[in-house]
Parts: sequence; C-alpha cells; structure tokens
Amino acid sequence: MHPIRAAVVFVATILAVAMPVQGQAPSAPVLVELFTAEGCSSCPPADEVLSRLAREQPIAGAQVIALGLHVDYWDELGWKDPASLHLATERQDMYSRTLRSELYTPQLVVNGRVQLVGSDAAGARRAIVEAVQHPHAQLTLAKDGQGTSRTVRAQIADVPPEAAKEKLEAFVAVTEDGLTSEVTRGENHGRTLHHDAVVRMLVSAGTAAPGRDIQKTIELRPEWNAGRLKAIVFLQGKRTHQIWGAASVPVG
Repeated sequence: MHPIRAAVVFVATILAVAMPVQGQAPSAPVLVELFTAEGCSSCPPADEVLSRLAREQPIAGAQVIALGLHVDYWDELGWKDPASLHLATERQDMYSRTLRSELYTPQLVVNGRVQLVGSDAAGARRAIVEAVQHPHAQLTLAKDGQGTSRTVRAQIADVPPEAAKEKLEAFVAVTEDGLTSEVTRGENHGRTLHHDAVVRMLVSAGTAAPGRDIQKTIELRPEWNAGRLKAIVFLQGKRTHQIWGAASVPVG
C-alpha cells in the first residue's frame, strides 16, 4: 500500500433529505481533474490554474470541484513527487483510452468528457462553461466524527435519464490544500512548488443508484492537515467514464 493512502471502511446507511434553500439556484458541479507531477517543468503553471479555479470559482453557474492527481511515472526521472499515487497514473491511463489522448502532463480532464493541456486556463474555462449545460445528479453530503476518524455520508437523487443508460460508480476522494514542496532534483530543481486540491485518497464506493445512500469512514493520517482537507463524492459512468454528479464537504 502506498504510504499516503488511507484506510477506509465502507458501510451503507439511510439519510434524511437535505432541502436546498428556497430561492437559491444551486450551481452545477463540475469535476476538474489535473494530472500533474513535481518532476515536470511544465506542470507548475497548470497547478496554479487548478488552484485559481477552485479558489476563485470564476464561472457563473458552475461549482468547480478540483482533484489534483499526481502521477508516479515521473518519479524515476530525477525527483520523486511526495504526493504521487499510482492510482493517479491508472486513472489517467483510463482517460487516455476513453478520450483517445496521449499520456502527458500536465493534463486537465473536465467532467470526464473533455481533455486539454492543464496550463490552458482559457480552454479550461470554456470546457467548464460547456459542462454546466449537461444534466447532473443531486448529491447531498454530510460529515461527522472526531479525532482521526471522519464519516462522510452521501445521498443520491435526481439521476439524469442519460446517466441511467449506463451503470454508475460512486467514488470518494480526500484532497488537501496548501501544500508546499522544495524540489532539490529534476526539472524543477531549486523551485518551491505550491499545490491545492492534492488527492490524498481516492476509492470506489461501488455501484451508485437513486435512493442508495453511501457512508465512508475515513481514517486521517497524521501528516495531513485536517483543517485543509475536503471530502469529495462523485458519480462516474462505468462505460463512458463521464461524471454525472459531484459534491464536496470540508473534513476538519
């Protein structure tokens, strides 16, 4: 097991419905995944694009939910990224087959539908604007717990008919903001790099369906800053790999 993966226990539960505030139109969630690496000299500008999208939320009608996925195939090229995960490489490989793209960094994937160079801020905005137009399921999240354990609960509703044409898989991720790394080797030698939305953990919660509620108990690792963690739940088509719903909640 990779040292920064978390131990996660899966159970099912029944949740009460959380109603939206009357008069407020909720923004459409858009999952933006950046495949990056600290050993890649082209990646820091893309890391900044992801941070700004998550921090500034610049697209009207969109809630950008960011995943910074650090791949591990750069680790043997002069600098081992402390946030690298083999599962990030596997996930990017899945998209390379589905979207018929090369395997490269930095790469952005928007809602599992569109891929582009990660430092292309204008292209990312256009892809997010387009993603808002697609229907999505409603996810209601809640969390509780203390100490090193947090329980994240998700309720699924209003799955679009288009999504119902394929099986959906629920995923739970934990991300951490505000990470800094001083790189001493490789292409970024001598640079201090900053990252947000770094994926610390990403696991499947099994098949998703309307009315099926999900609960995950997350064991936080001591090197993670609980005050900077988010738990993210998203639904992905098993055939198309498109994202059909997402939501996030602070962990701390």
